[in-house]
Amino acid sequence: MEGLQLSSERRGDSLVVVVRGDLDVVTGPQFDEYLTAARREHGRIVLDLSGVDFMDTSSLAVIVGHWKALVAAGGTLALAGARYRYTKSLWITGLADRLPMYDTIDLAVASDPAGSGPATAGPATPGPATAGPATAGPATAGPATAGPANVSQATAAPAAPGAAAAGHG
Repeated sequence: MEGLQLSSERRGDSLVVVVRGDLDVVTGPQFDEYLTAARREHGRIVLDLSGVDFMDTSSLAVIVGHWKALVAAGGTLALAGARYRYTKSLWITGLADRLPMYDTIDLAVASDPAGSGPATAGPATPGPATAGPATAGPATAGPATAGPANVSQATAAPAAPGAAAAGHG
């Protein structure tokens, strides 16, 4: 496959943008324009990355820009189906821990029902912390722990995964 192929389909309250091919400095402008048009009409976008054969950091800048814009407008952007071998820049940069990321489109679409807002976009990693927002932690269950909804405040939180277990050495 050469270049980039983009398509989209509506699934419930989400627009699923299917990405196939390479996401790089050459295809970045096309990807950016497509997401800009999608964002004008949809507040909840799921990027299906299962068909991505290569991803560089310039494409990450496009994704992060649209993620921030959607969150600022009360929407969400989630990633689905990213294959590490082809999208490892997500993990190398730490964005896989910051962006809402799901194994499948179905999980991403089901993750955030309409009207719940960006504060529930937290299941960026498939861990037990997503079991129940109301019981996740009585003292820290506020909006600041939601992750993507508070980009500037959440910067330091993901950098210290062992901090919570500091007393158990």
